[in-house]
Amino acid sequence: MLFLRQRLPAWAGMLTAGGVLLAATVLAFLVGRFPVSAGDLLQLLCATLSGQDSGLAPAVETVLLQVRGPRVLAALAVGAALSVAGAAFQGLFRNPLVSPDILGASAGAALGAVLAIFLSLGIFAIQGFAFAGGLLAVALVYALGAGLRSADPVLGLLLTGIVIGSLLGAGIGLLKYLADPYDQLPAMTFWLLGSLSGTAAPDLLPLLGPVAAGMLMLLPLRWKLNVMSLPDDEARALGAPTTLLRLLIVAAATLVTAASVAAAGIVGWVGLVVPHLARALVGPSFPRLLPASALLGGGFLLVIDTLARTLAPVEIPLGVLTAVVGTPFFIALLRSQQRGWA
Repeated sequence: MLFLRQRLPAWAGMLTAGGVLLAATVLAFLVGRFPVSAGDLLQLLCATLSGQDSGLAPAVETVLLQVRGPRVLAALAVGAALSVAGAAFQGLFRNPLVSPDILGASAGAALGAVLAIFLSLGIFAIQGFAFAGGLLAVALVYALGAGLRSADPVLGLLLTGIVIGSLLGAGIGLLKYLADPYDQLPAMTFWLLGSLSGTAAPDLLPLLGPVAAGMLMLLPLRWKLNVMSLPDDEARALGAPTTLLRLLIVAAATLVTAASVAAAGIVGWVGLVVPHLARALVGPSFPRLLPASALLGGGFLLVIDTLARTLAPVEIPLGVLTAVVGTPFFIALLRSQQRGWA
Protein backbone atom coordinates (compact mmCIF):
# COMPACT_ATOMS: atom_id res chain seq x y z
CA MET A 1 0.00 0.00 0.00
CA LEU A 2 2.88 2.37 0.72
CA PHE A 3 4.19 1.68 -2.77
CA LEU A 4 0.86 2.73 -4.28
CA ARG A 5 0.73 5.94 -2.26
CA GLN A 6 4.27 6.87 -3.31
CA ARG A 7 3.81 6.14 -7.01
CA LEU A 8 0.20 7.13 -7.75
CA PRO A 9 -0.96 10.75 -7.73
CA ALA A 10 -4.31 11.39 -6.07
CA TRP A 11 -6.22 11.72 -9.34
CA ALA A 12 -4.89 8.39 -10.55
CA GLY A 13 -5.90 6.77 -7.27
CA MET A 14 -9.42 8.16 -7.66
CA LEU A 15 -9.60 6.85 -11.22
CA THR A 16 -8.43 3.45 -9.98
CA ALA A 17 -11.21 3.40 -7.37
CA GLY A 18 -13.76 4.33 -10.03
CA GLY A 19 -12.43 1.62 -12.33
CA VAL A 20 -12.76 -0.97 -9.59
CA LEU A 21 -16.37 0.08 -9.04
CA LEU A 22 -17.22 -0.07 -12.75
CA ALA A 23 -15.59 -3.47 -13.24
CA ALA A 24 -17.32 -4.89 -10.16
CA THR A 25 -20.70 -3.58 -11.33
CA VAL A 26 -20.37 -5.14 -14.79
CA LEU A 27 -19.18 -8.42 -13.26
CA ALA A 28 -22.14 -8.49 -10.85
CA PHE A 29 -24.62 -8.14 -13.70
CA LEU A 30 -22.99 -10.76 -15.92
CA VAL A 31 -22.08 -13.53 -13.47
CA GLY A 32 -24.61 -15.87 -11.88
CA ARG A 33 -26.55 -19.08 -12.26
CA PHE A 34 -28.35 -17.49 -15.22
CA PRO A 35 -25.51 -16.31 -17.49
CA VAL A 36 -25.90 -12.98 -19.26
CA SER A 37 -23.61 -11.76 -22.02
CA ALA A 38 -21.96 -8.36 -22.12
CA GLY A 39 -23.84 -7.68 -25.36
CA ASP A 40 -27.18 -8.24 -23.65
CA LEU A 41 -26.21 -5.89 -20.83
CA LEU A 42 -25.07 -3.19 -23.28
CA GLN A 43 -28.24 -3.62 -25.36
CA LEU A 44 -30.44 -3.21 -22.29
CA LEU A 45 -28.46 -0.15 -21.15
CA CYS A 46 -28.79 1.54 -24.55
CA ALA A 47 -32.52 0.73 -24.72
CA THR A 48 -33.08 2.10 -21.22
CA LEU A 49 -31.25 5.35 -22.01
CA SER A 50 -33.14 5.81 -25.30
CA GLY A 51 -36.53 4.79 -23.88
CA GLN A 52 -36.98 2.03 -26.47
CA ASP A 53 -37.78 -1.65 -26.18
CA SER A 54 -34.63 -3.71 -25.54
CA GLY A 55 -35.69 -6.63 -27.70
CA LEU A 56 -34.17 -9.07 -25.21
CA ALA A 57 -35.79 -12.29 -24.09
CA PRO A 58 -38.17 -11.67 -21.16
CA ALA A 59 -36.11 -13.97 -18.92
CA VAL A 60 -32.91 -11.99 -19.56
CA GLU A 61 -34.61 -8.66 -18.95
CA THR A 62 -36.20 -9.95 -15.74
CA VAL A 63 -32.89 -11.23 -14.40
CA LEU A 64 -31.09 -7.96 -15.13
CA LEU A 65 -33.77 -5.50 -13.99
CA GLN A 66 -35.71 -7.27 -11.27
CA VAL A 67 -33.27 -9.80 -9.79
CA ARG A 68 -29.72 -8.48 -10.13
CA GLY A 69 -30.48 -4.76 -10.51
CA PRO A 70 -31.88 -4.15 -7.01
CA ARG A 71 -29.23 -6.39 -5.47
CA VAL A 72 -26.42 -4.51 -7.22
CA LEU A 73 -27.79 -1.16 -6.07
CA ALA A 74 -28.14 -2.44 -2.51
CA ALA A 75 -24.57 -3.77 -2.46
CA LEU A 76 -23.27 -0.46 -3.84
CA ALA A 77 -25.15 1.54 -1.20
CA VAL A 78 -24.21 -0.71 1.73
CA GLY A 79 -20.54 -0.97 0.74
CA ALA A 80 -20.19 2.77 0.15
CA ALA A 81 -22.04 3.66 3.36
CA LEU A 82 -20.04 1.35 5.62
CA SER A 83 -16.74 2.45 4.07
CA VAL A 84 -17.45 6.17 4.39
CA ALA A 85 -18.69 5.68 7.96
CA GLY A 86 -15.56 3.71 8.79
CA ALA A 87 -13.27 6.39 7.33
CA ALA A 88 -15.14 9.13 9.20
CA PHE A 89 -14.95 7.28 12.54
CA GLN A 90 -11.25 6.49 12.05
CA GLY A 91 -10.56 10.18 11.63
CA LEU A 92 -12.87 11.30 14.41
CA PHE A 93 -11.46 8.82 16.95
CA ARG A 94 -7.90 9.20 15.61
CA ASN A 95 -7.57 5.42 15.47
CA PRO A 96 -6.94 3.42 12.27
CA LEU A 97 -8.47 0.27 13.81
CA VAL A 98 -11.94 1.77 14.38
CA SER A 99 -14.92 0.45 12.38
CA PRO A 100 -18.52 1.74 11.97
CA ASP A 101 -19.84 -0.43 14.82
CA ILE A 102 -17.56 1.20 17.41
CA LEU A 103 -20.45 3.14 19.01
CA GLY A 104 -22.85 0.20 19.07
CA ALA A 105 -24.80 0.88 15.87
CA SER A 106 -24.38 -2.67 14.55
CA ALA A 107 -25.08 -4.26 17.94
CA GLY A 108 -28.18 -2.10 18.43
CA ALA A 109 -29.47 -2.91 14.95
CA ALA A 110 -28.79 -6.60 15.53
CA LEU A 111 -30.69 -6.54 18.82
CA GLY A 112 -33.63 -4.79 17.15
CA ALA A 113 -33.75 -7.35 14.33
CA VAL A 114 -33.40 -10.32 16.69
CA LEU A 115 -36.19 -8.90 18.86
CA ALA A 116 -38.47 -8.56 15.81
CA ILE A 117 -37.71 -12.15 14.78
CA PHE A 118 -38.37 -13.31 18.35
CA LEU A 119 -41.77 -11.58 18.18
CA SER A 120 -42.46 -13.33 14.82
CA LEU A 121 -42.84 -10.04 12.93
CA GLY A 122 -42.54 -9.59 9.16
CA ILE A 123 -39.50 -8.59 7.10
CA PHE A 124 -40.35 -4.88 7.02
CA ALA A 125 -40.79 -4.84 10.79
CA ILE A 126 -37.43 -6.60 11.16
CA GLN A 127 -35.74 -3.91 9.08
CA GLY A 128 -37.57 -1.16 10.96
CA PHE A 129 -36.62 -2.58 14.36
CA ALA A 130 -33.01 -2.95 13.21
CA PHE A 131 -32.82 0.63 11.96
CA ALA A 132 -34.40 2.03 15.11
CA GLY A 133 -32.19 -0.16 17.31
CA GLY A 134 -29.02 1.14 15.70
CA LEU A 135 -30.05 4.77 16.11
CA LEU A 136 -31.20 4.32 19.71
CA ALA A 137 -28.02 2.48 20.69
CA VAL A 138 -25.75 5.27 19.43
CA ALA A 139 -28.03 7.92 20.96
CA LEU A 140 -27.63 6.17 24.32
CA VAL A 141 -23.87 5.91 23.89
CA TYR A 142 -23.59 9.57 22.94
CA ALA A 143 -25.78 10.71 25.83
CA LEU A 144 -23.80 8.69 28.37
CA GLY A 145 -20.42 9.54 26.83
CA ALA A 146 -21.18 13.26 26.70
CA GLY A 147 -22.20 13.16 30.36
CA LEU A 148 -18.81 11.82 31.44
CA ARG A 149 -16.44 14.40 32.86
CA SER A 150 -13.48 13.25 30.84
CA ALA A 151 -10.51 15.29 29.69
CA ASP A 152 -10.84 13.56 26.32
CA PRO A 153 -14.49 13.38 25.12
CA VAL A 154 -13.49 11.13 22.22
CA LEU A 155 -12.07 8.56 24.62
CA GLY A 156 -15.22 8.80 26.72
CA LEU A 157 -17.37 8.02 23.67
CA LEU A 158 -15.11 5.15 22.68
CA LEU A 159 -15.20 3.49 26.11
CA THR A 160 -18.96 4.00 26.45
CA GLY A 161 -19.50 2.45 23.03
CA ILE A 162 -17.52 -0.64 23.99
CA VAL A 163 -19.50 -1.08 27.24
CA ILE A 164 -22.93 -0.54 25.66
CA GLY A 165 -22.00 -2.80 22.75
CA SER A 166 -21.16 -5.56 25.20
CA LEU A 167 -24.49 -5.10 26.95
CA LEU A 168 -26.39 -5.22 23.66
CA GLY A 169 -24.49 -8.37 22.70
CA ALA A 170 -25.68 -9.96 25.94
CA GLY A 171 -29.26 -9.06 24.99
CA ILE A 172 -28.81 -10.74 21.60
CA GLY A 173 -27.46 -13.85 23.29
CA LEU A 174 -30.42 -13.96 25.70
CA LEU A 175 -32.98 -13.71 22.88
CA LYS A 176 -31.19 -16.43 20.91
CA TYR A 177 -31.25 -18.65 24.01
CA LEU A 178 -35.00 -18.09 24.47
CA ALA A 179 -35.88 -18.43 20.76
CA ASP A 180 -37.58 -21.41 19.16
CA PRO A 181 -34.64 -23.58 18.00
CA TYR A 182 -36.53 -24.88 14.96
CA ASP A 183 -37.88 -21.64 13.54
CA GLN A 184 -36.68 -18.42 15.14
CA LEU A 185 -33.08 -19.33 15.97
CA PRO A 186 -32.10 -20.26 12.37
CA ALA A 187 -33.65 -16.99 11.14
CA MET A 188 -31.70 -15.02 13.72
CA THR A 189 -28.45 -16.76 12.84
CA PHE A 190 -28.98 -16.21 9.10
CA TRP A 191 -29.74 -12.51 9.58
CA LEU A 192 -26.76 -11.92 11.85
CA LEU A 193 -24.37 -13.40 9.26
CA GLY A 194 -25.42 -10.85 6.64
CA SER A 195 -26.97 -11.34 3.22
CA LEU A 196 -28.49 -9.44 0.30
CA SER A 197 -30.44 -12.42 -1.06
CA GLY A 198 -34.02 -11.66 -1.92
CA THR A 199 -33.40 -7.93 -2.25
CA ALA A 200 -36.14 -6.42 -4.41
CA ALA A 201 -36.99 -2.94 -5.66
CA PRO A 202 -39.31 -2.09 -2.71
CA ASP A 203 -36.41 -2.80 -0.32
CA LEU A 204 -34.28 -0.05 -1.85
CA LEU A 205 -36.16 3.00 -0.60
CA PRO A 206 -35.64 2.29 3.16
CA LEU A 207 -31.95 1.79 2.37
CA LEU A 208 -31.18 4.48 -0.20
CA GLY A 209 -33.08 7.26 1.59
CA PRO A 210 -31.13 7.20 4.89
CA VAL A 211 -27.85 6.43 3.10
CA ALA A 212 -28.29 9.41 0.79
CA ALA A 213 -29.20 11.67 3.73
CA GLY A 214 -26.16 10.55 5.72
CA MET A 215 -23.83 10.93 2.75
CA LEU A 216 -25.14 14.43 2.08
CA MET A 217 -24.17 15.29 5.65
CA LEU A 218 -20.77 13.57 5.69
CA LEU A 219 -19.36 14.55 2.30
CA PRO A 220 -19.66 18.35 2.87
CA LEU A 221 -17.92 17.83 6.24
CA ARG A 222 -14.94 16.00 4.76
CA TRP A 223 -12.75 19.13 4.90
CA LYS A 224 -13.63 19.55 8.59
CA LEU A 225 -12.59 15.96 9.28
CA ASN A 226 -8.98 16.92 8.65
CA VAL A 227 -9.26 19.32 11.60
CA MET A 228 -11.28 16.89 13.74
CA SER A 229 -8.54 14.29 13.42
CA LEU A 230 -6.38 16.61 15.55
CA PRO A 231 -6.62 16.71 19.37
CA ASP A 232 -9.58 18.75 20.58
CA ASP A 233 -7.56 21.66 21.92
CA GLU A 234 -5.71 22.05 18.61
CA ALA A 235 -8.94 21.80 16.61
CA ARG A 236 -10.57 24.48 18.77
CA ALA A 237 -7.50 26.67 18.36
CA LEU A 238 -8.09 26.49 14.60
CA GLY A 239 -11.65 27.71 15.10
CA ALA A 240 -13.51 24.40 14.71
CA PRO A 241 -16.71 23.95 16.78
CA THR A 242 -15.63 20.49 17.90
CA THR A 243 -18.75 19.56 19.90
CA LEU A 244 -21.14 20.39 17.06
CA LEU A 245 -18.95 18.79 14.39
CA ARG A 246 -18.54 15.62 16.45
CA LEU A 247 -22.29 15.35 16.89
CA LEU A 248 -22.95 15.85 13.15
CA ILE A 249 -20.32 13.31 12.10
CA VAL A 250 -21.53 10.71 14.59
CA ALA A 251 -25.18 11.27 13.58
CA ALA A 252 -24.47 10.97 9.85
CA ALA A 253 -22.20 7.92 10.18
CA THR A 254 -24.72 6.25 12.49
CA LEU A 255 -27.57 6.90 10.07
CA VAL A 256 -25.84 5.21 7.13
CA THR A 257 -24.56 2.35 9.31
CA ALA A 258 -27.97 1.61 10.81
CA ALA A 259 -29.64 1.68 7.39
CA SER A 260 -26.98 -0.65 5.96
CA VAL A 261 -27.24 -3.15 8.81
CA ALA A 262 -31.04 -3.06 8.63
CA ALA A 263 -30.92 -3.94 4.93
CA ALA A 264 -28.06 -6.45 4.83
CA GLY A 265 -27.50 -7.70 8.38
CA ILE A 266 -24.09 -7.65 10.03
CA VAL A 267 -21.45 -7.18 7.32
CA GLY A 268 -18.17 -6.77 9.15
CA TRP A 269 -14.72 -5.64 8.04
CA VAL A 270 -15.89 -3.42 5.16
CA GLY A 271 -15.69 -0.23 7.23
CA LEU A 272 -12.29 -1.24 8.58
CA VAL A 273 -10.55 -2.60 5.48
CA VAL A 274 -11.74 -0.33 2.67
CA PRO A 275 -10.72 3.05 4.19
CA HIS A 276 -7.14 1.77 4.46
CA LEU A 277 -7.17 0.66 0.82
CA ALA A 278 -8.54 4.07 -0.17
CA ARG A 279 -5.89 5.80 1.95
CA ALA A 280 -3.23 3.84 0.10
CA LEU A 281 -4.58 5.10 -3.23
CA VAL A 282 -5.35 8.78 -2.55
CA GLY A 283 -3.59 9.60 0.72
CA PRO A 284 -4.94 10.55 4.15
CA SER A 285 -6.67 13.84 3.28
CA PHE A 286 -10.40 13.42 3.88
CA PRO A 287 -11.61 15.53 0.92
CA ARG A 288 -10.17 12.76 -1.28
CA LEU A 289 -10.44 9.86 1.16
CA LEU A 290 -14.21 9.86 1.66
CA PRO A 291 -15.14 9.79 -2.07
CA ALA A 292 -12.47 7.15 -2.73
CA SER A 293 -13.78 5.07 0.19
CA ALA A 294 -17.30 5.26 -1.23
CA LEU A 295 -16.14 4.08 -4.66
CA LEU A 296 -13.95 1.29 -3.34
CA GLY A 297 -16.50 0.23 -0.74
CA GLY A 298 -19.24 -0.19 -3.31
CA GLY A 299 -16.94 -2.17 -5.59
CA PHE A 300 -15.57 -4.28 -2.74
CA LEU A 301 -18.99 -5.37 -1.46
CA LEU A 302 -20.19 -6.02 -5.02
CA VAL A 303 -17.31 -8.44 -5.53
CA ILE A 304 -18.00 -10.10 -2.16
CA ASP A 305 -21.72 -10.42 -2.96
CA THR A 306 -20.98 -11.86 -6.41
CA LEU A 307 -18.70 -14.45 -4.83
CA ALA A 308 -21.33 -15.18 -2.17
CA ARG A 309 -23.92 -16.21 -4.76
CA THR A 310 -21.62 -18.04 -7.17
CA LEU A 311 -18.93 -19.89 -5.19
CA ALA A 312 -21.14 -22.66 -3.79
CA PRO A 313 -24.46 -24.38 -4.54
CA VAL A 314 -25.96 -22.45 -1.60
CA GLU A 315 -25.38 -18.77 -0.95
CA ILE A 316 -22.52 -17.98 1.44
CA PRO A 317 -23.26 -15.29 4.07
CA LEU A 318 -21.56 -11.98 3.41
CA GLY A 319 -20.14 -11.80 6.92
CA VAL A 320 -18.23 -15.04 6.36
CA LEU A 321 -16.55 -13.85 3.17
CA THR A 322 -15.72 -10.37 4.47
CA ALA A 323 -14.08 -12.00 7.51
CA VAL A 324 -12.01 -14.27 5.24
CA VAL A 325 -10.72 -11.17 3.42
CA GLY A 326 -10.56 -8.87 6.43
CA THR A 327 -8.69 -11.08 8.87
CA PRO A 328 -5.40 -11.36 6.93
CA PHE A 329 -5.61 -7.65 6.11
CA PHE A 330 -6.06 -6.83 9.79
CA ILE A 331 -3.04 -8.96 10.69
CA ALA A 332 -0.93 -7.23 8.05
CA LEU A 333 -2.10 -3.85 9.36
CA LEU A 334 -1.09 -4.77 12.90
CA ARG A 335 2.33 -5.89 11.68
CA SER A 336 2.91 -2.61 9.86
CA GLN A 337 1.80 -0.65 12.95
CA GLN A 338 4.13 -2.68 15.12
CA ARG A 339 7.05 -1.77 12.88
CA GLY A 340 6.08 1.86 13.39
CA TRP A 341 6.11 1.41 17.18
CA ALA A 342 9.59 -0.14 17.19
